[in-house]
Amino acid sequence: MLPALETTMEIAGSWLRTRRLRRPVGLLVAVGLMAVGAYFFPIPGLFPTASAGARDPGQDAIRVDVNLVMIDTTVKNKAGQIMADLKKDDFEVREDGAVQKVTVFSRDEFPLNVALVLDLSDSIGPFLGPLRDAASTALAALKSEDEVALFTFSTEAQLSAPFTKDKTKIAEQINTFHAGGATNINDGIFDAAKYFLAEAPKGRRVVILISDDVGTDAGGEGTRDIVTEMIAADATLYNLKVPGNNPPGVRFAVGLIPGLVDIHKVTEETGGEIFDVQNMASLDSVFRALIERIKTRYTLGYYTSANGAEGKPHKLEVRLVSSFGKKGRDYAILAKGGYFIP
Repeated sequence: MLPALETTMEIAGSWLRTRRLRRPVGLLVAVGLMAVGAYFFPIPGLFPTASAGARDPGQDAIRVDVNLVMIDTTVKNKAGQIMADLKKDDFEVREDGAVQKVTVFSRDEFPLNVALVLDLSDSIGPFLGPLRDAASTALAALKSEDEVALFTFSTEAQLSAPFTKDKTKIAEQINTFHAGGATNINDGIFDAAKYFLAEAPKGRRVVILISDDVGTDAGGEGTRDIVTEMIAADATLYNLKVPGNNPPGVRFAVGLIPGLVDIHKVTEETGGEIFDVQNMASLDSVFRALIERIKTRYTLGYYTSANGAEGKPHKLEVRLVSSFGKKGRDYAILAKGGYFIP
């Protein structure tokens, strides 16, 4: 399913009007380079050299003003299979309806920053052992330079392990937890997005929610705020939906709780996916499939003339060139639907 562009823009516009001074949104300004709606990291030969006079004799850095928009994209054919052999010229990117020149293109070349958001509520208790084993196998498939952070939540959410390249340490830590309490998915996702904003890691940003998705506590932030925080952090939400030990009465009561996060909406708006684990026997294979999916996303980048002074969000649309057929009929694209510069 494709992101709802109009909804994304409405949410982003609201964020600009009411929250633009509340938090930084990951702009890297230390050397005068600005990446908008995305992450920044060095790409050899990508940035232009400074013109004469740009270097101040009293400074060590050359200032280059660049607005670089980066978009992570997954492409599936009409049978739902990943299209993994596409080239830069196969893509078309539009900003506010205008075609952009794609300058950056890669497939699994840039480092990944993954925030695991683990449900530790009562219903997950029996599954923590298998989750640890599955995480150990799945995370081992990441590259050595990829980093993983671990968030946990029940009644409250917290950062349990900051970014590290030691994936084994993250998997082993899962074995030390004890389940108990309510299911506050809202704050689990929101805190991970906030962490990305604060840390501003130089790479692709992914949040993986591991939960039975049966929320029982709406926390302090609703779906709208969670989507805007994820967009501001330029993070994509993936959901590893696992079985939970929830009596029928609990599932019925959940429908009566206002403000619970709409996980489908957050994944849709950020260009992610939901991986449904039907039974624990398939947990390992589904978790590994999710990791492979985030590794096989294309990264597209282009320079934009947009700037923060405009004070407005910008729509994004990614499609393949006409020879591949019609988007939504012959293929599907998962990508964020917009960005904004605060």
